[in-house]
Amino acid sequence: MRAFLCHKYGEPETMKVEEAPPPEMIENGVRISVKAAGVNFADTLIIKGEYQVRPPFPFSPGLEAAGEVLEVAPGVTGFQPGHRVMAMVGHGGFATEVVTDAGNLIKLPGSMDYGEAAGFPSVYGTSHIGLVHKAKLRASETLLVHGAAGGVGLTAVEIGKKLGATVIATAGGPEKLKVARQYGADHLIDYRSEDIRERVKQMTDGRGADCVYDPVGGSAFDASLRCTAQRGRILVVGFASGTIPQIPANIILVKNITVIGYYWGAHRKLDPELVQSSFEELMKWYSVGDLKPHVSHTFVLEDAAKAMNMLTSRKSTGKVVVTMEG
Repeated sequence: MRAFLCHKYGEPETMKVEEAPPPEMIENGVRISVKAAGVNFADTLIIKGEYQVRPPFPFSPGLEAAGEVLEVAPGVTGFQPGHRVMAMVGHGGFATEVVTDAGNLIKLPGSMDYGEAAGFPSVYGTSHIGLVHKAKLRASETLLVHGAAGGVGLTAVEIGKKLGATVIATAGGPEKLKVARQYGADHLIDYRSEDIRERVKQMTDGRGADCVYDPVGGSAFDASLRCTAQRGRILVVGFASGTIPQIPANIILVKNITVIGYYWGAHRKLDPELVQSSFEELMKWYSVGDLKPHVSHTFVLEDAAKAMNMLTSRKSTGKVVVTMEG
């Protein structure tokens, strides 16, 4: 098989596509012929040794993949060769074959192509469980979404609108805000030129946002503390800014704010039934046209380094995808 291999920790440019032996089958495993893989910030961290998972060398990044089932381990039910699937594989997606536990797979609706599927699981899974089950967003509420044109941010805008909330989107620059608007954002804030706290207060008649979806951290989180409504919730999803905020507990106390730590990946082990039911609902929403995955850039496997750099340069919107063609 062909794989984008990491032999030592470093930058994407230190890696290249090589021929490699296909992965061995595992208990309860499924072998997938990968057609496309989503690019995530976790992929840029795992090749530097900065992620919580450290696979043995050599390994391929690629947290999520989509393709066709080639083989199933003895005893596996529900999947068979020929089934079109998406999967959260942890790593190894940047290769023409990957083996993963059958519990990590979701069958594709007939109308979903592999590019859409490759970028679907982590971002939609994160936003759905985060907003529905963790933050318990209600239709009458105002949702503030940071990084609203990025992978998880754009799905939070889309799902927030599906749930009936009024959505305020923050992003850097008019082009990214335009994408957020296309996905349903009611109000837009350009954090490069506008004060998030003041603009949110203006947009909510001084009340503040009921719920904040924050995959950014840093100054965005600091602003959120000061523009969240009394008894509001802040969902901490990640730190794309590179800065982990230090939370002043006095503000949380005085405003009765709930700050919710949320790592979706852990829920796949902590509550697999919840994750499964979440994807069942997401697939129904997709099938009736309520979700429209946004892939801004597609690269072939040989250009996987460019794909990873496109993500970290913040020039993309929605998802970046690597295909196995070429």
